[in-house]
Amino acid sequence: MFTSNPFAELSASISPELIQGYVILMFILVVGGTIIDVIHKKSAKYFFENAKKAEASREREVGGGEKIGIAVKTIAEDVLTSGEFCNPRRRVSHLFTMYGFILFVITTVALVFAYPNREAPGIVAQLWHLGALSVCFGGYWFWFFIRVDVAAEGNPWYRIVKADLFILSLLGTTTFGLIWSVLQASGNGASTLFLILFIGASLVLFGGVLWSKFAHMFFKPAAAFQKRMIKADGSRENLPEIGDLTDPELQKKFPDIPQYMGANPPNMGLGIKRESPKHY
Repeated sequence: MFTSNPFAELSASISPELIQGYVILMFILVVGGTIIDVIHKKSAKYFFENAKKAEASREREVGGGEKIGIAVKTIAEDVLTSGEFCNPRRRVSHLFTMYGFILFVITTVALVFAYPNREAPGIVAQLWHLGALSVCFGGYWFWFFIRVDVAAEGNPWYRIVKADLFILSLLGTTTFGLIWSVLQASGNGASTLFLILFIGASLVLFGGVLWSKFAHMFFKPAAAFQKRMIKADGSRENLPEIGDLTDPELQKKFPDIPQYMGANPPNMGLGIKRESPKHY
């Protein structure tokens, strides 16, 4: 069941060219929605203006080799392993969802364009189903148990706001896609209903970029890189340097440090570590 190409059987009733055209349309909607989002929210303008302000207040020049190192570290820690998440459950959930979605999209393209009307190698179809299952595992785990407004604020899991458009449409796409594939392979007539739901959910997911968090996955690496750059060049977004809290000169300047934090204080104290980590 999980080794069969669901799009090959679908091609018997729907033209492969029509299926391929739909996938291309989804790609165009993502690109167009992201561009409009950048223009509407002025994200690119913000990054450029912020970089110019940082350049004016930087304390040192960051060389090309160091920039490459920062870029590699950003990709390795912030992008590939989602190191910005302090909560380990949130991090694992995000990684399952992210890599599952990437695998789901890549194998969908492979099945639709390379094997439009014939069976694909079993591993390709298996990876398609595995990607969808991975998204469902990470996404439902996040939705029912990890969402900050549920875990920390006590709101019910069924409370839906505009920001939930991305995760709900993503879960709908993978969930309905899996059910459609299983029912179609078993010859169940209800597969048509779930095919329609699968198409509708994917249309919301890829067509709703302007109104969802979909585009943030493209901005996130740039923001993480810029955050590391302002630390490296000393600009710190015009914020003062914290300094060494154990430095006698700093304690002389700010006498409240030893009074409230002791003679050898930790950096900024325990903060949110005083309680269970439910914050993000």
